[in-house]
Amino acid sequence: MVKIDGNEFPEDLYYHRDHMWVKIEEGKARVGYNDWAQEAAGKLVNLSTRKVGRSVKAGKTLGTVESGKWVGPLKTPLSGEIVELNEEVLKTPSIINDDPYGRGWIALLAPSDLDAEMGELIKGADKDILEAWLSEEKAKHAT
Repeated sequence: MVKIDGNEFPEDLYYHRDHMWVKIEEGKARVGYNDWAQEAAGKLVNLSTRKVGRSVKAGKTLGTVESGKWVGPLKTPLSGEIVELNEEVLKTPSIINDDPYGRGWIALLAPSDLDAEMGELIKGADKDILEAWLSEEKAKHAT
C-alpha cells in the first residue's frame, strides 16, 4: 500500500489521472473513485452512471458524482463496454467514502483497447509518479 499525505493507493491497482482506479480481473476492468478524490469531494450523496451495455471511451464520461459541496464527472479510465454496475453503490454512494477500493467499486468494463490504454495509467507501485501527480492535483484544486 502506498500512502501519500494520509491517502491510500493500493499497489496492485492502476490510476487514471482523472481520479479513477482500475483493477484487471480475468480480462475485465473493475473501476472506482480513488481515495484522495472521495476525500476531497466530501460525503458522496448521488452517483449516476451510463447503463450496462453502453460503450464508453477512455477519458470521457462514465457518469457523475455529487457531494454536498460538489458535482463532477466520473471519467472512464479505459474504453469498452459496461458489463456490470455496483447497484449497492448506486443506491448508497457514501460506500465509496468508506471503502473506495473494496465495496465502493463503481463499474466492471469489458475493455476494447486494454493493451494500448494501460500505458496511460499510473501503476500503483510507482510511488514517485503518484506523489508528483497528487501534488499537481492538490495544487490545481486548492481552495
